[in-house]
Amino acid sequence: MQRIINFIIRNQNFLLFALLFALSVFFTIQSHSYHKSKFINSANFISGGIYNSSNSISQYFGLKEENQVLLEENNRLKSILFNTNVTNIDSSLVDSTSFDSKYRLISASVIKNSYSLTTNKLTINKGVKDGLKEDLGVITSKGIVGILDNLSGNYASIISILNTNSKINAQLKKTNHFGTLEWNTVSSEIVQLVDMPKIAPVNIGDTIVTGGRSTIFPKGIPIGLVTDFKLDAAEDYYTINVKLFNDMTNIGHVYVIENIDAEEIMNLLNNDE
Repeated sequence: MQRIINFIIRNQNFLLFALLFALSVFFTIQSHSYHKSKFINSANFISGGIYNSSNSISQYFGLKEENQVLLEENNRLKSILFNTNVTNIDSSLVDSTSFDSKYRLISASVIKNSYSLTTNKLTINKGVKDGLKEDLGVITSKGIVGILDNLSGNYASIISILNTNSKINAQLKKTNHFGTLEWNTVSSEIVQLVDMPKIAPVNIGDTIVTGGRSTIFPKGIPIGLVTDFKLDAAEDYYTINVKLFNDMTNIGHVYVIENIDAEEIMNLLNNDE
């Protein structure tokens, strides 16, 4: 307390001046509307800048949580798209609980990705505990990634489409002509669609999508664009080079697709054999 008193005594002239100056400014602002409006605008500018900076910092540290929310929202929207065959309908009126869901989507993050081998795989941070199992399709918002292979409680590996063991049913988007998607190991950007019949009207720039002739992928998921094509030795089938929509060297978040009716369909097919 004594130090405070001594400080006031030593600086009494300056403190008196500061007090009188503050009072004069206050009375000037109060008695003149122009000065008052300028003061309020300046105060708002300063406080707004502080709040904006504070909010930017908060948003930065909340990005992880916001990304997770966006992933879950994308899950819900993609489920709606996969589970309804209704066209020309206002999407704001579609409720994911208003129809029987055939597909279930689970979001996951890629923690490992190989793309320079001949049998490339990815690893995600979801596993059996999250309801995953073998032979489920994996996609991103741009296109297909691969098929689930081995699983543990908390993790799962994916056979990448950049894998010589990968065989996926695919077709021309504009027709129902289909073939098998493979990879010849030459480029991480290009895969091959083989066994496409010569009668198919293939053109450079055509879009290739999943064919839906298995229980793994729904029909119509984007894969890529036709860059070139040629007939095989017997001139019966095309081999088509397809440039992927996905950059397989830069996969961060994925969606695992489960066909709820897969077991029922497979049992029916096995009984018919």
